[in-house]
Amino acid sequence: MKVFKYKFTRLTLIMIYVGLALCVTGLGLNIFSLITSDIASAAKPVYPIIQHALMFLIPVVLGIILVSLLFSSYYSVDEKTLKTSFGIIKSKYKIEEIQSILLDRTLNKLTVHFKNSSFIVIVVKEEWYNEFIDALCKANSGIEFSINSKENDGENKENKK
Repeated sequence: MKVFKYKFTRLTLIMIYVGLALCVTGLGLNIFSLITSDIASAAKPVYPIIQHALMFLIPVVLGIILVSLLFSSYYSVDEKTLKTSFGIIKSKYKIEEIQSILLDRTLNKLTVHFKNSSFIVIVVKEEWYNEFIDALCKANSGIEFSINSKENDGENKENKK
């Protein structure tokens, strides 16, 4: 099984790290708030308990989601399936359902087209495009592969004057 890590943009990585920093800060502030407040002296202690529980639950859940995005975002190709994982969201596609692969050099995108007319865009490092295509084609030799290049975009620009 070949595994290819998801390629995040710089802005996305910054947002994930900022979100993790906010989660840690939120947990720290919640612990400080819990230590300094006296729940037992409240008139109705049920509401402060629910409030503190939610104040701990939200940063923990958000932190788990953000960490899973960092460490569990990948594509994997084996003999029968193409698996995509984006954090906690996972999908499986049968290799036999793949009709074609298009490497568009003009847009710098790699797309996998299926027999039911749907497609997915593969977001990995450009250096891994050929290795990813080879892994898919090795699993199913009937997959059609095409390239749209910057030099050959299907139009003759010299005749357009």
